[in-house]
Amino acid sequence: MFKKIVLVMAIFALIASAGSVPAGKATKFTVNLVQPATVQGQELKAGEYRLSLVGDKLTMAKGKQSVEVSVKVESVEKKFDNTAVRYSGTEKLQISEIRIGGTKTKLVFSN
Repeated sequence: MFKKIVLVMAIFALIASAGSVPAGKATKFTVNLVQPATVQGQELKAGEYRLSLVGDKLTMAKGKQSVEVSVKVESVEKKFDNTAVRYSGTEKLQISEIRIGGTKTKLVFSN
């Protein structure tokens, strides 16, 4: 009986820790920009970017292009189904946030 309780508690702990981006450890994922945009004044072409997050620093890389920017990492109550990029602006689109699919993590950019 005791072993079952410990096993159930371990499973709940694992589930509770899943779905958020760990702090201080490099977290990697990809995002597809469907159109050119800027992030904190730096221009990005459309295409797939490899993202690496360490603390509040995000590196966005595509081929030889690499951009490092500051982000605010926020956690929401419900996991995002898909990765989504939110834009602001009309003439030159600026990335305002990235919602990481399969997690409760949202990256907010200051522009």
